[in-house]
Amino acid sequence: MSERKPRPVRDEFRRFATIPTRWADNDAFGHVNNVQYYAYFDTVVNEALVRAGLLDITGSAIVGLVVETSCTFFASIAFPDVLEVGMAIEKIGTSSLTYRLGVFRQGEPAAAAAGRFVHVYVERLSQRPVRLPDGLRRYAEGLLVRP
Repeated sequence: MSERKPRPVRDEFRRFATIPTRWADNDAFGHVNNVQYYAYFDTVVNEALVRAGLLDITGSAIVGLVVETSCTFFASIAFPDVLEVGMAIEKIGTSSLTYRLGVFRQGEPAAAAAGRFVHVYVERLSQRPVRLPDGLRRYAEGLLVRP
């Protein structure tokens, strides 16, 4: 069995978004269900791209498709926690970006969960991979951290 990764801390991320938990996020065990973390990741990544002018949800000719995602859990969160989700880029490929994500309870120094999210950029109509557009590459370089 491999050694467990340490809990990420805030300085390992370049951008943060605040997300309130919802009553419906909790499961029968009284904490946020694991599937919700993936929704948080998707929301934070795409919200950042929209705000940066790099994604028009219905009109962009080039879009990112999720090809890989994972999450490591360190501490439970539950409604009504307010979350701060950190985002950084670990790797810039020819047609892909690998995101590092951290889910923090508001104000806490260590992440309750750490995620990985890989987008492959494709031409919307053909669904074929394309080179990262220059603007997206520059944006990603501004969020780059060491893995």
